[in-house]
Amino acid sequence: MKRYILIAIMVLCGWFAANPLAAQKFSVAYVDMQYILKNLAQYETANEQLNMISKRWQKDIDAAQQEAKVLASNYQTEQIFLSQDMKQKREEEILAAEQEVLELKRKYFGQEGEWYKKREALLKPIQDEIYNAIQDIANEKRYDVVKDRSADPSLIYMSSKLDISDQVLEKLGAK
Repeated sequence: MKRYILIAIMVLCGWFAANPLAAQKFSVAYVDMQYILKNLAQYETANEQLNMISKRWQKDIDAAQQEAKVLASNYQTEQIFLSQDMKQKREEEILAAEQEVLELKRKYFGQEGEWYKKREALLKPIQDEIYNAIQDIANEKRYDVVKDRSADPSLIYMSSKLDISDQVLEKLGAK
């Protein structure tokens, strides 16, 4: 019985040693997306547009917040002179103004807000272009895996020979 088990183990070991998939090596390359994006003029332009839009929307929100604060401040100072009906009306106005601020924040910067939609519209084509350039280089040079060095915190060391960021920039016409 021991002999059969030993023969089975030897056959399995021989099969694993002769199996070409067991000995297959992957060729790996790395890109630094932060470096690539920093060196693309269209990315900088898109970021500037987003910042300008963001500042404009933030001014709208700040103005609405200031208006709500003024209403609340005026209410506090005039509260003792107001009738119960007037107090209730003013409180409703304050709540409506505060609700408007929250609605503006959600509309502009919420999960499905205008800022995210605008960001997607501006940056998605750039990201697709980068992805296609990486894919072309990977196909040309027969890389099996291309990883983003800036997104991999576990990466301690990487040979500069494996970094294809400059090649991607060249393919994109940025260098």
